[in-house]
Amino acid sequence: MQNWRCSFIRLTILAFFTAFCLASIPAFGQTRVIEVLADKDSHFKMAGMSHAQITVKAGEPLLLRISARKGKTWNRDGTVHGFTLLRARDHRKVSGWDLELKPGTQEFSLTAPAEPGDYEILCTVICSEEHEGMRMKFVVLP
Repeated sequence: MQNWRCSFIRLTILAFFTAFCLASIPAFGQTRVIEVLADKDSHFKMAGMSHAQITVKAGEPLLLRISARKGKTWNRDGTVHGFTLLRARDHRKVSGWDLELKPGTQEFSLTAPAEPGDYEILCTVICSEEHEGMRMKFVVLP
């Protein structure tokens, strides 16, 4: 009888320990939130970075939370910035990554490209004289 109780207690402790360890590991396919500021000075910015860059894993689910502030100019429809992802090697647009940003904060559920490599994000709305410099590096890891 004593042996049975010890085994039961050990199994219970092991079960709780296993459940605790599994709960601390991020779930497969869990969406990562990335926050970006498309600022009025025609620059993409990210907290804690002097040069904004996004690094993701191929096929990773993402939630882009982008806050956009009006620059000196904007489109007639109220779009103040664009957020378009291009392949670095051939400058082709990545399907589903051509976003139009209105003033305020917007969220976009996207999936990182399946092909690892270097990409570039650029603004597609002429937002000021500095518009051409509104770019950001985007890296997809295997």
